Order: sequence, then structure tokens, then C-alpha cells
Amino acid sequence: MSDLKSLLHPKSVAVIGASKTPGKIGYAVIENIKASGYTGEVYPINPKEQEIAGYKAYPNIKDVGKPIDVAVFCVPAAASLAVAEDCGQAGVKHLIVITAGFKEIGGEGKKLEQDLLSIARKYGMRITGPNNLGVMDTHTPINATFAKDFALKGNIAFISQSGALCVAILDWSLQRGLGFSQFISIGNKADLNEADFIEAVAEDPNTKVICLYLEDVVNGDRFIEAARKATQRVPVIVFKSGITAAGAQAASSHTGALAGSNTAYDAAFRHAGVIRAKTMTELFDLAIAFTTQPVPNGKNTVVVTNSGGPGIVASDAVETNGLAMARFTDDTHKELAEKLPPTANIHNPVDVVGDAHADRYKIALDTTLKDPNVDAAVVLLSPTAVLDIAEAAQITIDAAKANPDKAVVASFMGGAKVEAGVKLLNANGIPTYPFPEPAVATLRGMIEYGKLRREVANTTEWVFNDVDKEGVKAIFDKVRADGRDLLLGPEAAAVAELYKIPAAPSKLAADADAAVAAAEAIGYPVVMKIASPDIMHKTDVGGVKVGLKTKEEVREAFGTILENSKKAEPNAKIYGVEVQKMMPKGDELIIGMAKDPTFGPMIAFGSGGVLVNLLQDASFRLARGLAKSEIEEMITETKAYTLLKGFRGAPPDDIPALVEAIGRVAQLCRDFDEIVELDVNPVFAYPKGLSALDVKIKIK
Repeated sequence: MSDLKSLLHPKSVAVIGASKTPGKIGYAVIENIKASGYTGEVYPINPKEQEIAGYKAYPNIKDVGKPIDVAVFCVPAAASLAVAEDCGQAGVKHLIVITAGFKEIGGEGKKLEQDLLSIARKYGMRITGPNNLGVMDTHTPINATFAKDFALKGNIAFISQSGALCVAILDWSLQRGLGFSQFISIGNKADLNEADFIEAVAEDPNTKVICLYLEDVVNGDRFIEAARKATQRVPVIVFKSGITAAGAQAASSHTGALAGSNTAYDAAFRHAGVIRAKTMTELFDLAIAFTTQPVPNGKNTVVVTNSGGPGIVASDAVETNGLAMARFTDDTHKELAEKLPPTANIHNPVDVVGDAHADRYKIALDTTLKDPNVDAAVVLLSPTAVLDIAEAAQITIDAAKANPDKAVVASFMGGAKVEAGVKLLNANGIPTYPFPEPAVATLRGMIEYGKLRREVANTTEWVFNDVDKEGVKAIFDKVRADGRDLLLGPEAAAVAELYKIPAAPSKLAADADAAVAAAEAIGYPVVMKIASPDIMHKTDVGGVKVGLKTKEEVREAFGTILENSKKAEPNAKIYGVEVQKMMPKGDELIIGMAKDPTFGPMIAFGSGGVLVNLLQDASFRLARGLAKSEIEEMITETKAYTLLKGFRGAPPDDIPALVEAIGRVAQLCRDFDEIVELDVNPVFAYPKGLSALDVKIKIK
């Protein structure tokens, strides 16, 4: 289990600050270790005691004189540096620093945490925390926490940035009868972080699913690398809190305004094969299902019910969750018609009707689950006077066992009347839900995981070898030498061309004669725009003229554009006017990049033009590792796709050319980390080819 095996399965543990006094952290930790049934060596460290909890106590960890895998800090933050130094000299491998008073309080606490980390690195020790609950492993077993209880043995690894949430989840899980393989509180993440623990628990044969509560991610690349590897063996589900739109509000580009930290995490999780839970309830709904049910091979779902209303609710949920109501084979329809009464609905949802005894559930489930067009089943039950609910539950259990490649979830609706049936289902690995919607949502998450796992395994980064990196570097160097961070239009268009991103021909003109010469070279008609890094919205200041067809019009436009721009922005630095070929009208799109501080460049695609922020029609993916198939999928997620396919008799646009352009933009952003913002807006899409009309690039 990588280098964390000695943390989760230690052969020896020291508790520094162990105590005989109830109510103290040092008392809770040492008692929990003992009560958990831990069979390794335990060394209480307390200079005032000879024995604690039945273990021989030592005044200092250096006095133990034996190998120590883990030391749990139950001392004040102020004492932590001296204790860490002692641990290093004693050869300790891991420090679990439960103590608070570090980075989370700022100022001196932040410095204290850095000093603690420096000591740990000097001796090659790893730190869990500080400011955390501790670590449990139910299969070792060990409970090195100050929680009141020990988790039940199970197959869910729970990794949490919040210790308080750990305690609440632990208490809830005991009532629910839910078991865990590991319960890990990561706290401030001074050293070990979520990526380290994902790697470790994914290798554990006792873990079938990994659940995380995260407020942030320390290292985006490390997280993605660890999660992509882990999700090939087990599902990884994350509930991410702390979402804010502040970053998007500060962005000056269209793409930056469309994006936000939430968007970045969605894109990152997707690329990593991680399922994102919308709520803590959904997190554990999915976890339970993954530990008890197979991942469905597809999205075709059958609903079996004894009442019409819930069947309709479930059917609606199937559609809104992006699943599909299974279409039965003729043989399935025939068998259902022969065995169910005429009042039953033999189509999907299968309604065995309200007067049904449990045997009708057996007919419906046995018949539909063997249908090759069915991947998963939702079993609904409303209690009636004629239905043996426990028998219906057992039939559901037997049907699931007989079809081990198909996921079965249930919603036995009601209270006391269905309680025994629900308990029977839960005890036998059939996930249950109070109503149909969460049952279907759980299937959606399971199916999404199967899809993402296949994508992670089968996709590779799309790389182009016909690009001119040196040419782009020369342009960027020239811009920086000029004291600018924003490229002028012709410079940005030149960068696009060097990466074979189709852009409208463009030239910079410093005076009217140069503008005429540029127009003659490009060919009429032309568009003219003010060339100034200080004027963002050129149209608003009268800095754009379109449809110019003669040299006289070009000459006049040059003077007008300069006059308007200087009047509106007297302090702006003006380099002249950009002369650009006027392209025929096409469907307006945007291709862009926004830089996320955690995960790096995100590529955006959507509806473009002046209404881009109003329409809010954009799909995002990480530039890192972007595959051709991912680009094709992101295009289909937008409203713009309707236009691209050909709307109301219009011919379809050149989607393959668009896919390639997005791929080339992604590579440009990967190749040049200094690009902080990029907008290609609008891009005109045509039945053959496309053209970028306005390219904006900002560098650092």
C-alpha cells in the first residue's frame, strides 16, 4: 500500500501525551487503540506516569528503543516541534498530529506548521494533519482517533478534510449498520493529502469504494493522476464543498466569466473518472450501491411497480437522469403477457397492479432481468393488505442473485409496514431508498462511473506535431519586450496560424497608407479595428468599421477609428489599426481557455458572439490529457450543437474541423504555461471549414 502501509497497518504505535485522565485527548486515543483490538506494540509517552491503559509508559519517545511506525501527537501545538524532533531521532515513520493551532489560525500557526513540516522532511517522516481526528482501519484493526466510537468493519474508505464531519458520519453509520475499511481525517494536509490517501486505500483489497469529503485539492495534477489510477480498480466518489464564483467575477475574458471553480472541479473529476456527489446523502447512497451491486453495463433500466403513480415518477427520473427505459424483446413481452393478468402493464414500467401478491413480482423480475436489453432494475413497492412485503423483498433478493451482472435497487415506500422488508433488503445487499428518485439517481451514478472508467482506460491525449512552438515563443518574447501582457489582434492571429488554427487574415497598420496597402494585400472587403491593449471593447468606443470595399473607405475609416478611440480612451496606448479580411457570416461559436489555479488550463466551447455571456452556453474540459473523443462529446453538450448539425434545413457545419481546432487550442495552452487567458470569439463555422475572427491572448 505504497509508503502508507505502515500508517494504516502499523506494527507499533506511540501516543505522545497519553493520559489517565478521562476527557483528555490523550486518554481517548490510548483507550480507543486498546478497545479497537489492536495487536501491535503500544507505547504511551508521558514523563509523569509508569503505566497507562495497561501499557508501560515512557518519559520520552527516544526512551522506547524499539522501531515505531506511528506517533500520535496529543500535545499542545507549542510543544509539537520539540516532540517532532524527538520522533525523528527515534526513527518514527509517521506522525498523526491531532493537535490544532496551526495553519488554520493563520499567522504564527502557519509558520509553526511549516517548521513542523521541515523537521519531518529532515528525518523522512510523513505527517497526517495537523488539526485532524486521526486514522482508523477496521481490518488491522486500529482506532488511532479521539472519536467516541470505532467504525464497523466494511469496504468503504472514507477520507475527510473535516474531522467534525467524520464524527457525525461515524455516529450515523453505526445506526445505519454501514461498515468502513478506513476512516481517515486529513486535516490541514501539511504533508500527506487526498492524493496520497487515494493511492493508498485503492491498493487495499478490503476497499471496494473510496468516498471523499473535500474543501479543496492541494495539487491538481497529483490528484488526477492518483484518481485515474484508482478508478480502474474501485469507484471514487467526492462531495466537494466550498464552491465560490469569486474567481469567475474577477476574470476579464469571456471564457473566464463563463468558468468558475465549480466548473474546474467538474472538469477535473470527469477527466479523473471520479463521480461527484451533489449531497452527502448521495455520496453514501452511491457508496452502499457500489459495495453491494455490480456496475451496470449500460443505461437501459426496467421499473417494476405495483402502482401506477410511483412507476411514472420513476420513469420520469430515468429520463431526467440521462438513463433509458429499457425496450423489451418480443419474447419478454410474450412471457409477461402469458403470466401476468390482463390488467397488468407488460411494457416498461411493468405494473403488476395493486391487487398483486408477491408472486407477480417474481414473474416480472425473473422475466425482465433475463432480457438482454435490460442493464438495471428499480423495484418499487407500495404496501397493500394483500401483499406479503417480506416475501416480495426475498423475491427481489433472489432475482438479483440470479442476475449478478445487473444492478438492482429498490424503493419500498412507506413506514412501519415496509420496515421489515427494507431491513431484509439492506441485509442482503439490495440498496433501498424511501422514494424512486434517489434510487434512480444512484443508478445514474453507477452507470456514469462505468462510462468514465472506460473513457479513462481508452483515451489518450491528442497531440499535433505540425505546430511551430519557436514561432509562438518569438511572438511572446516580442510582446513582453514591449512591456505588454496582451497580444494585439494580428499577433494573436499569427499565433493561431502557427498552430494551424484557422484565423481570418490580419495585418497591423500604423498609418492610413499602411492600412490601404494591407487591405489591397488581404483583398476586399475588410474589417478595421483599433489596435490597443488598453481598449477591450472596441465596438463600444467606435473602434470598429466593417464592410470596407475601397481604399478611400479604408483611408477614411483609419482616421475615424483613431479619432473615436482617442476621444473615448485618451490614455490608451494605440499601435494603429488592425486590418482584417471580412469573412462571410457563419454560425457564431467560442473556443476559449480559462486558467484554474488548481487544475490548470480549462478549454471551453459553446455559442459565441456578442451574446456569449448572456447565453451561458459552454462546455468545459481540462486541457491536460484532452482526447479527441472528449472534444467530440463536449460539443454535443451545448445548444450550439443543434445549429452545427444543420437547423431548419441549413446544411451541417464542418464539425471535424471544429474538433481539430479545439484540440489545437488545447495543445497551445498546454505548450505555453504563460498563457493566462485565451478567447477565440467569434469563430464562424461553415459547411466546409471555419474561421476565427477575433483572437485574444493574454500572457504572463
